[in-house]
Amino acid sequence: MNREPAIRVVLLPRDTNANGTIFGGIILSHIDLAGAVEAKRHTKEKIVTVAMKEVVFKQPVMVGEVVSFYTTVTRIGRTSISVNVQVESFRDGKVVPVTHADLTYVAIDENGNPTPVAGK
Repeated sequence: MNREPAIRVVLLPRDTNANGTIFGGIILSHIDLAGAVEAKRHTKEKIVTVAMKEVVFKQPVMVGEVVSFYTTVTRIGRTSISVNVQVESFRDGKVVPVTHADLTYVAIDENGNPTPVAGK
């Protein structure tokens, strides 16, 4: 199966923590962005992030690595869209699983109130 990531990034020295590896918060922000990209493929409404379930980092990410964020919609509810994001790094010619997360986005109207998910 040929998978295409929602986003792919190269992480830079500015993204590092005190240990010289990529700061977890940077990875979390890219997880949220990748999930939002996928959720927006399924609605024309504005969306907001309402939940990100537990994230456990299995491997560190090093400066200069290409990190891919793969997404799958797991549920479309009346006002919400749930997305799973798998994060992988490419290191020394190998794919390295970094982490994964389940996120929930809610469609909102112009007043910020939940509104039904409307297809594109």
